[in-house]
Amino acid sequence: MAEKTAVYPGTFDPMTRGHFDLIQRSAKLYDRLIVAVAATSTKDGAMFPREERLSMIREDVEKAGLNNVEVAILDTLLVDFCRREGAKVVIRGVRVYSDFEYEFQMALTNRRLAPEIETLFMMPSENLAYVTASTVREIARYGGDTAPFVTEAVQKRLK
Repeated sequence: MAEKTAVYPGTFDPMTRGHFDLIQRSAKLYDRLIVAVAATSTKDGAMFPREERLSMIREDVEKAGLNNVEVAILDTLLVDFCRREGAKVVIRGVRVYSDFEYEFQMALTNRRLAPEIETLFMMPSENLAYVTASTVREIARYGGDTAPFVTEAVQKRLK
């Protein structure tokens, strides 16, 4: 049987506990999960350069013993990345309806570009659904406690 590979793309700036929840749950569903970190963030107020984001995610993945999870730079169109890696599934997290609207548009665009690649929408655990990277950036900017919202690797660097 062929290995089933999925890609979980994002900027992960910074990675939140919600992101990591989806990584852990997706890793149980697929033989190979690639966390694809966008090389540049189009969002205002980027907090960490891409190499540091990669490093933090790898640290958390290794600590959790997720041996089937890889972390890579997303340096091309998502569908081209998926084809190159042999992935047939894209994992996207949705927390609220406004997330779904944006993600639905992206999924339809990706389907038009690559009909062989499916998008799977996943919700984070309910206790993490309200956490966003932009909220974490705002809390950190004003010196608030980010520990409840981010992984250990991120928290270490925020101190």
